[in-house]
Amino acid sequence: MRDLVTLLWEPAEPPRRGPRPTLTLAAIAGAGIAAADADGLAATTMQRVAESLGVTKMALYRYVPGKTELVALMLDAAVGAPPDPVPGAGWRETLDAWAKALFARFCEHPWTLEAAVGARVLGPCELTWLERAVAALTGTGLHGGEMLDVAATLSGHVRNLAQQMSAASAPDGLESELGGPMQAVLAGREDRFPAVTAALASIRTAGGQDQALDFGLARILDGVGMLIDSRGR
Repeated sequence: MRDLVTLLWEPAEPPRRGPRPTLTLAAIAGAGIAAADADGLAATTMQRVAESLGVTKMALYRYVPGKTELVALMLDAAVGAPPDPVPGAGWRETLDAWAKALFARFCEHPWTLEAAVGARVLGPCELTWLERAVAALTGTGLHGGEMLDVAATLSGHVRNLAQQMSAASAPDGLESELGGPMQAVLAGREDRFPAVTAALASIRTAGGQDQALDFGLARILDGVGMLIDSRGR
């Protein structure tokens, strides 16, 4: 039985003799992604994936040892490759586009937020995302640990907002997520929470859409820029 590193990084070649495999890891991952997109990670079982592929569960085990390995394959396939950096773009523009693309992937497949936690083996696509972020900062004067921390901080901001969107199913932003419940709580209590009341009113006046993703990214990148400038001095 191949371990997870081998499964993700060194897919087995078809045997030269005997019956040829009827499934591919890409097809298995795709079936798992479809199930998780529809009903969540908990509902994505080996049995369900096997049935969707027209094989028995025991046949599926020939390719994937268990659900842990299945989810790892699904996660790497769902996250996919990061966008190519724009030629000539600076570190800030590259990281801004990187974070927004990652946010879009998490929102497209909300279950990846649950899967992409804890100490685990990173697949080729996930590691390529990290490579792109660190490469964008190479030559800025930051050391390796700081570059990795920048990637982690951006990812954390993206994950937090994607989780809020997923929980509330509010594509129009945080104000839409909080608007109904918040207004119900504030009704008759505006004098007690004047700052929050004014802030929500300001959002509606400005167009009714929260800009938490862009605002947070800008502030994080502002701070990174200050650190880079200080190294230059």
